[in-house]
Amino acid sequence: MRIPRIYVDIDLTEHTEIILPDSAFQHCCKVLRLKEGHAIILFNGDGGEYDATLYNVQKRAASAQLTTYRVLENESPLKVTIGQSLSRGERMDYAIQKAVESGVFRIQPLFSERCEVKLQEDRMEKRLKHWQQVAISAAEQCGRGVVPKILEPINLLDWVEKCNEMLKITLHHHSAKPIHDFERPPENSIALLIGPEGGLTDIEVEKASLFGFQSIALGPRVLRTETAPVVALTTLNLMWGDL
Repeated sequence: MRIPRIYVDIDLTEHTEIILPDSAFQHCCKVLRLKEGHAIILFNGDGGEYDATLYNVQKRAASAQLTTYRVLENESPLKVTIGQSLSRGERMDYAIQKAVESGVFRIQPLFSERCEVKLQEDRMEKRLKHWQQVAISAAEQCGRGVVPKILEPINLLDWVEKCNEMLKITLHHHSAKPIHDFERPPENSIALLIGPEGGLTDIEVEKASLFGFQSIALGPRVLRTETAPVVALTTLNLMWGDL
């Protein structure tokens, strides 16, 4: 049986005992129905993971005994920040999940001209927590020791103005320039701007270009907004990363 990997937002130290946070307890003992003595793996986003064993499993709480710590070396050498225009429902979840699996460094959700998603402050906080949990679950599944940060949504034009990555790319299917024409950027620092389901407007593409974003195409076919980050990250990691 596969040993479950569980994210915990607490400090961890080798050869210590901890009380599992409620979310970890619910997942281990209520969802997976693990019993005392079952092996688990815990990580807190510091780049490594801990072997652990469940013990003192009770009705509403459980503890874990931590043993060996391992530094993981499976992070992409590329530091890719994706500016992802908001999309409806599961499309945004899919984009985040697959970007994390593909090695993204962080994700900046964006409000764009053709974005149909409108979030009030109370809903925004709820969605942000949900998206971060999607990222956590993806990191648990794919074996990453780091959980990419999902930043608070901002306006697309505000983001392109303050973006300071060394290579700035707009994914734009009308562009004839292929991604292979670019050279590897200093410090592996890359920003990817991805439009919504209706695409970026000409004004948004032009404004991004004023701040150093170069438009590229990922082949002759139009990609959906949730597919584009997967294809882009895969291509970049094949060119300069660890694939």
